[in-house]
Amino acid sequence: MKGPYTVERAIGPVDGKVTWLVLDDRLDLVHEVAQFALYLDGGGSSVNTLRAYIPRLARFLNWCHCQGVDWTTISLPQLILYKRGLEAEPGPTGKARVGKTVNAHITAIVEFLRYCARMGRIDDAVVDKFVEAKHLRFVPEMMPQREHGAHRFVTAKVVKAKEITRPPESLTDDEVSALLSATTNARDLFLIQLMVETGLRIGETLGLRREDLHLLPDSRALGCTIAGAHVHVRRRLNDNGALAKSHYPRSVPVGTQTVDAYRDYQYERDRLVPDSGCDFVFVNLYWSTAPDTAMKYPNTRSCLTRVARRAGVQARLHMLRHTAGTAWVRSGTPIDVVQKLMGHQSPVSTAKYLHPSDELMRHAVDTVASLRSCRPATTR
Repeated sequence: MKGPYTVERAIGPVDGKVTWLVLDDRLDLVHEVAQFALYLDGGGSSVNTLRAYIPRLARFLNWCHCQGVDWTTISLPQLILYKRGLEAEPGPTGKARVGKTVNAHITAIVEFLRYCARMGRIDDAVVDKFVEAKHLRFVPEMMPQREHGAHRFVTAKVVKAKEITRPPESLTDDEVSALLSATTNARDLFLIQLMVETGLRIGETLGLRREDLHLLPDSRALGCTIAGAHVHVRRRLNDNGALAKSHYPRSVPVGTQTVDAYRDYQYERDRLVPDSGCDFVFVNLYWSTAPDTAMKYPNTRSCLTRVARRAGVQARLHMLRHTAGTAWVRSGTPIDVVQKLMGHQSPVSTAKYLHPSDELMRHAVDTVASLRSCRPATTR
């Protein structure tokens, strides 16, 4: 949507951190948005969250400008009109926005308005029209508990689009095998094997340090009491921008195939960079102008794209995580165990893996039909 407000990527002069800002037509900073971005960063939000939220706020401010709406006093009917515009207008890809994308836009706006109300920039009454109390059926495991269920109520958006829940896209066993066979180096094979087996997010994977890999049968010599080979997932600020989504650390077991893949990768890494000074697990090794530096998301995505093209498989990085979650559920793993492995704070997030595939539904119908056809006919 055209308007006086534009989004600019900015880099901190001291720490080099990346953020996004909104400028007006005089190239002046929109201070409320800049302070909100700082608030998100201080709260531990990832760079990806800022990259998603700030352009959505710029679009909202441009809409308010074109419609003659004062965003500091926006009403509920006006926000509903904005939501309808999001649904009617094609997105960047030329296709209509799905309900989940529309709700992501509304979430960014409501959170921004809530922040402005907290800072006294707008009246609380403006925000109160957009949220309502919602009772939590499931409280996150690490969430502090108080008397009388004080933390069991959160604010929910009043304005929201209908979302169509679809099963997460995952890979079949044959497709996973094709991907692994199509790799041309030990690093890419280990990356795919690790993500498919552990279900780690890409931010968690690229943020791994060598000290996080406890691949011995007994790690007590490392001060760790967890039995068997496993990896630790910890939230850190990393130079490559990788960030674990969850604030709470967890460990995920790994099998012998992953351990063997890491052994081969480590041998190859030591051969190519004998004096490696980088503590990250996944580093640039091949065709790189900056070898022995932590891999970032763009070149990791490019690596998987090349492997998938050779394998003849449609694959994206997050599908590797979905493949692990889907496999655990379909193998009969209890849902609370899957929740813990995936690092979900709520079982609602894990429930999406309970969706049966078309093949499983067909198998269920055919099985019952086959059993009925085998029964002897009864005479009356």
